[in-house]
Amino acid sequence: MSELVTGEAVALELRPARLPSRGMATLLDLAVALAAYMVVSLALLAATASLDEAAQMAVSIATFLLVLVGGPIAVETLSHGRSLGKMACGLRVVRDDGGPIRFRHALVRGALGVVEILLTLGVVACIASLVSARGRRLGDVFAGTLVVRERVPGGRSGFVPPPPPWLAGRFQGLDLSAVPDGLWLAIRQYLARMNQLDPQIGRAMAERLAGDLAERTGTPVPPGVPAAPYLAAVLQERQVREARRVFAGAPGGASVPQSPVPAAPVPAAPVPAYGPPAYYGPAPAAAPVHEVRSDEGEKRAAGTGFAPPA
Repeated sequence: MSELVTGEAVALELRPARLPSRGMATLLDLAVALAAYMVVSLALLAATASLDEAAQMAVSIATFLLVLVGGPIAVETLSHGRSLGKMACGLRVVRDDGGPIRFRHALVRGALGVVEILLTLGVVACIASLVSARGRRLGDVFAGTLVVRERVPGGRSGFVPPPPPWLAGRFQGLDLSAVPDGLWLAIRQYLARMNQLDPQIGRAMAERLAGDLAERTGTPVPPGVPAAPYLAAVLQERQVREARRVFAGAPGGASVPQSPVPAAPVPAAPVPAYGPPAYYGPAPAAAPVHEVRSDEGEKRAAGTGFAPPA
């Protein structure tokens, strides 16, 4: 499974940043970090003048790690991938699937950045970025991240439609841990562009993605559920789980409702979001309700020990 959906007009919306813009952002970040390091070092030098040489050396190393290593990690974590240099250049660090980075991503990037950028003066990072097809340095490769351009020429934004109401909450018990980020990105890109595709091509692509997703989750696609609504429902379930995990650790104990929430506002247009009505497919018919007479209920109560509901 390729990381990107290509071919039948499903274009990747994430535009990787190249070496010139990344280099400019890195220089700005280094300038700010070095300025902060000098200020903190001078303040600590005056405060630790009475200590011996070994203690002063330990304080210097701790200051270096705290400001030049821990500082960028904290900034990228709290700003979700936007340092001062990246904000000035219109860049952002995201995961391979386009989602926001977390602490572990920033930690790997910052730890390898010490070798790639600080110790080798950026030579290793430049070589890795030039060799990579998407301009990634080694920290991005090991962290599973990508630096993308945020300020791009205005165009038609990819709207990912929510699943139909009859699929809401149906996949809460699905195991999504084995689904790679590349497959999530492919699903998101397909859902954003499926109305622009030829119906036959879009149907075949949806079935292929649904098959890949079912193989990764270990659960087949439910009978009677079209491929496109199935993909949208599972993608929404993943977004709900991520939001629940983020809000669970937020200050104040904020929580996310258990019932799935729409990924985006539903358009007011009467046309279904998943293409022609024949492709969208009607909701499965509800099972007929069998009325139980009072004498049947009494017989069942005698055999099971449970009285029928009043």
